[in-house]
Amino acid sequence: MTTLGLVVAEFNRPITEQMEEVALEAADDTGAEVYETVHVPGAYDAPLAADRLARLEAVDAVVVIGTVITGDTNHDQVISDATAQRLADVSLERDTPVTLGVTGPGMSAAEARERVENAAKAVDGALDLVEELPDPGADQQ
Repeated sequence: MTTLGLVVAEFNRPITEQMEEVALEAADDTGAEVYETVHVPGAYDAPLAADRLARLEAVDAVVVIGTVITGDTNHDQVISDATAQRLADVSLERDTPVTLGVTGPGMSAAEARERVENAAKAVDGALDLVEELPDPGADQQ
């Protein structure tokens, strides 16, 4: 059984609560276990939580979900870019799949609500990576 860590960004909470429900259902439907869920204030805060979960021996992959909604400035782009880059860094540095289920930037709240199912895609992606990636320790046996 694959064990996941789940990071949920709470900014735009009504939408991210729905995303969390979808992610938990997707994990349950596939027989994966969510070992721990960490709630963070916003998407920008997710890389630290993802890193902590990726350090846990029991966690096979980390799923990060949230939504970044556009405003009057390009702040949503800045947040999304920084979050995506640091999550990729965590995945490579910890040698643990970390999937980006954060929707945005450039979306309205209505568009974000239409993309709640992306949380399930992030779970599916994490499970696919765990299944497909070779075990780096397998050659040492």
